[in-house]
Amino acid sequence: LKNKKVLVRVDFNVPVGDDGIVDDKEDWRIRAALPTIKYLIKQGAKIILMSHLGRPETSRKSIKPKVYKAESQEYSLKLVANRIEKLLNKEIKFIDDCVGDKVKRAVKEMRVGEIVLLENLRFYKEEENNDKKFAEELSKFADIYVNDAFSVSHRAHASVSAITAFLPSYAGLLLEKEINILSEAMKNPKKPAVAIIGGAKVNTKLPVIENLTNKFDFILVGGKVANEILNGDKKMLKKNPKVKLPKDFIWINNKNNRLDIGMETVKKYEKIISMAKTIIWNGPMGMFEKEEFSYGTRNITKALTKNNAYVIIGGGETIAAVNKFGDLEKIDYVCTGGGAMLEFLSGIKLPGLEALK
Repeated sequence: LKNKKVLVRVDFNVPVGDDGIVDDKEDWRIRAALPTIKYLIKQGAKIILMSHLGRPETSRKSIKPKVYKAESQEYSLKLVANRIEKLLNKEIKFIDDCVGDKVKRAVKEMRVGEIVLLENLRFYKEEENNDKKFAEELSKFADIYVNDAFSVSHRAHASVSAITAFLPSYAGLLLEKEINILSEAMKNPKKPAVAIIGGAKVNTKLPVIENLTNKFDFILVGGKVANEILNGDKKMLKKNPKVKLPKDFIWINNKNNRLDIGMETVKKYEKIISMAKTIIWNGPMGMFEKEEFSYGTRNITKALTKNNAYVIIGGGETIAAVNKFGDLEKIDYVCTGGGAMLEFLSGIKLPGLEALK
């Protein structure tokens, strides 16, 4: 690695406040990537970081300069650079592009141990299209590619998948850690093993529930996922004794508009959680952002921190809930990617991981 230019795909897609500052409670994805970055510094590499931020509505290639300037303020990774500098106590050179001559010149001037942060990859539509030419342009600056972004490895994007055709490619320390932790939880969980599945992404969560019934002792279901199972034709899940569905709800206007799990369900779930040795949680129990529908998620959060189980959580809303009602530091492992975690747990092959193979 000494003197090598290493292109690292990280996930710095973090919430940025209206003041343009990343709050210290919202920087966990950045902190998770620090071990790989510090390792590369120690080894004498030249480090080029690339990431996305949010979902820019338009691509840079089709944008007018004045409009682009306005959009780049909201979605520019320049807003994240200061937080990285503070956490590393090291200067970060930000480049307001991710391909082209400007990047080429900046990389050419790099010294050992220096860090360059490229602009938001999603300003180019080719990123999400997994465009090979765009991936090749990204690869021209580096000797080695490292994927340290498990959270986007379920996406077949240029900086995650196509790029591995152009550079020697490796898993970063964070990516390896996330795969090992989730794999161990799936293959050899300490029993009783409990999964808590809630939230709104029904299509991605139903396959997870179905797969986990083969591995786990209980699957506690809440949120819109529970509504879908109860209202839909999911007879196998309804009849499976491992799958626990809500018995009562808190609703608004009509009984079909269930916005939280009720007191009886919470007590049943708390009892199961108190016996667990392994817990995986993805998705809140209801619309916890509103006080009147926060009862279920709040009490599940408290129940998790009371017992001595090994707890893994993932998904932005789940992490936000734990931050709101509990202490994230008391969770054994916070997975950086909710969507990637769900697909991994459902047994689907992730494009980013397959590309590394």
